[in-house]
Amino acid sequence: MDIIAEDRGEHVSLMEPMLVSHTSTARNELADLALELTAKSTALRKSLPEGITHALSDLVRSMNCYYSNLIEGHDTHPVDIERALNEDYSTDAKKRDLQLEAKAHIEVQQWMDRGGLKGQATTVQGLLETHRRFCELLPDELLWVKGSNEKREQLIGGALRQRDVIVGKHIAISSGALPRFMNRFEMAYQGLGKVDSIVSSAFAHHRLLWMHPFLDGNGRVARLMSYSMLRDALDTGGIWSVSRGLARNEATYKSLLAQCDLTRQSERDGRGNLSEAALANFAKFFLETCIDQVDFMETLFNPKGLRDRILIWAEEEVRGGRLPQRSGMVLEAVLYRGALSRGDVAGVLATGNRNARRVTSALLEKGVLASESIRSPLLLNFPATLAARWMPGLFPER
Repeated sequence: MDIIAEDRGEHVSLMEPMLVSHTSTARNELADLALELTAKSTALRKSLPEGITHALSDLVRSMNCYYSNLIEGHDTHPVDIERALNEDYSTDAKKRDLQLEAKAHIEVQQWMDRGGLKGQATTVQGLLETHRRFCELLPDELLWVKGSNEKREQLIGGALRQRDVIVGKHIAISSGALPRFMNRFEMAYQGLGKVDSIVSSAFAHHRLLWMHPFLDGNGRVARLMSYSMLRDALDTGGIWSVSRGLARNEATYKSLLAQCDLTRQSERDGRGNLSEAALANFAKFFLETCIDQVDFMETLFNPKGLRDRILIWAEEEVRGGRLPQRSGMVLEAVLYRGALSRGDVAGVLATGNRNARRVTSALLEKGVLASESIRSPLLLNFPATLAARWMPGLFPER
């Protein structure tokens, strides 16, 4: 027998305001932060060759996954995530399940990075599809959720919850009311101008969590949604993510989200049911966190600093007999050009084709170069195992 979701008749105005009003004193500050974020994100993207951007986005995908899952209390190190992507799983069942969870997160973000959700991140269909794609890749053990009565129930990917939930002190809207609130959510955040789209990545983040549309997975979907919104608005190339900053300031992140659940505090606190000031404060924190993460990535990706760290590593590998002589010259050429054809390696090394093939094979085997086929150009790769050397601070060392 089908369960009929209870509808207590809540009006969608309970979720207002969806945006900060034009009369809000915070509006100009938020617009300034959006413009600063735009300038810094654009400069970072333009400072890197396309081939390097592509390689970095793969590493950032693992980083984003690691920190987003860490916020949920699941600690799966990027080295273990990388192993899962190579079908190398732990023999421990719980660790293996967490590896599969991380792999699911990365595959959903990769789908977004390839344009699968472009312009649709805040639509009802887009949100349901994001949740469905994530859940369908999870192991069975992670598809069961305990209710308040400790009874386990199955999580259905892409399906709205069918019962009431309490998150902290917040009692979410009735399950039967979700369709009309989700439609209001879509209307509020579609078709916005660039500045409003950027700022709304924060507004929508809270309002989605306030609705709590899914039985589980709402936090991850909210962070993926905001990631997709910012990727669309800023053309980030996927080389930075807010999740690292949110995880490093988790207490503030969750505290400000909880404050957004409060109703209007005074006559000066907007005109909606919920506090406009609290929503603006969260958006300010969210955008400042984005800017902080772009600044952090800029220090890591700074061409000279990145080049020096990689070449020092390569020199040490050569001295230790783990790489052929002059391997660093090939890495430097790829860093400078963004990509290098196999036929050009001999010229870079000023050597014969046989030695060029030997150096190329060694770098590919180390995982620091990648190529889709023997005829495809060589691209730089950023293995998680080398992140501590090449990208110090990106995530904790093992």
